Amino acid sequence: MAIRRVTPKEAADLVAEGWMYVDVRTIPEFDAEHPHGAYNVPLLQQGPAGRTANGDFIEVMEGAFGHGARLVLACAGGNRSRRAAELLAEAGFAELVDMKAGFAGETDSMGRLVTPGWKAAGLPTAAHAEPGRRYEDLLAKARGGAR
Repeated sequence: MAIRRVTPKEAADLVAEGWMYVDVRTIPEFDAEHPHGAYNVPLLQQGPAGRTANGDFIEVMEGAFGHGARLVLACAGGNRSRRAAELLAEAGFAELVDMKAGFAGETDSMGRLVTPGWKAAGLPTAAHAEPGRRYEDLLAKARGGAR
């Protein structure tokens, strides 16, 4: 299944239509700043030895959203979200789009901004997650617990 890629503006339009924005960046990245209304399910976890795969990623996505959810996936620059979309498609999710340029924007090999991301596009951001949208809340929901 080919994953459709959209611009930050197109992603914002989808969110306005009821799609859910899932930020797959690490918890510290999400906590620093994220798109207003975003959910956080990290593809990678930040640990003392660096980033490692989040072994609960698919379980949390299935338990928190379900296979029928309409999801916009995004990260910092577009690489992690593309991989997350591929994994979710393999797991049976059908309504997926990948936001190219991510939150921060796409850069070239020299680190120069090539495509503005969500923030540079002037789209709304937040420093605090809405109730139930932080990773620990979604993990608890997926495992049948309430937070």
